[in-house]
Amino acid sequence: MRKRSSNITENTLVHSPLSSSPVPLAVNNHPMQTRAKSGISKKKQWHDAMASEFAALQRQSTWSLVPPSPDQHVICCHWVFKLKRNPDGSVARYKARLVAKGNHQIPGIDFDETFSPVVKPATVRLMLSIAAQHQWSLRQLDVSNAFLHGSLKECVYMRQPPGFVDTASPSHVCFLHKSIYGLRQTPRAWFEKFSSHLLTIGFIASQADPSLFLYNMALLFCFCFFMWMISSSQAILPQLLLS
Repeated sequence: MRKRSSNITENTLVHSPLSSSPVPLAVNNHPMQTRAKSGISKKKQWHDAMASEFAALQRQSTWSLVPPSPDQHVICCHWVFKLKRNPDGSVARYKARLVAKGNHQIPGIDFDETFSPVVKPATVRLMLSIAAQHQWSLRQLDVSNAFLHGSLKECVYMRQPPGFVDTASPSHVCFLHKSIYGLRQTPRAWFEKFSSHLLTIGFIASQADPSLFLYNMALLFCFCFFMWMISSSQAILPQLLLS
């Protein structure tokens, strides 16, 4: 019978209350270097990520603090954390996002319509095949914090973010002016904001697919906050991106 190896050091002894002889104390001698051994804590990184997200919400004028009243339906919110990694697996940055608890919303009070159109798979295949066949230019776009740009039509009240309660008005609640992640109507509010902007700069909405927009020699289709733009003219794409 093979004897199992042990990482117990023989020179570290403790006295057991059940025995008069000293008992060796187990010590972790494994060569793996952990954050606990190195004394490294991620609390500062996560707090900085929350502070950055909170500052972005403040710059967007996402809400204003109002006194609470009995006729308000106030929903809660919480922080969601995620590690953004580089292609090699190393940590790129710490991401914190404030998310409203949309499951606490009540239909007809703080939300109404929630449907948001997305591009059809057949439209994607058709547009990509046209671009490949005619060798048109193709650009993929990603809007940062897209859902934070939508404007709300309903009166939505939310508790102040955990860890960032205003010291001057700790009992006040957030009256939301713009959508945030977690709300039921957020995708719809973002699409209405984005599509209305496209129409103001000259795009025409397709009758076959509401997520497809036409502009002279360019086509644009979107899926949530991801967009693809193809054009027969390479000079027109930079102009559209600037607009």
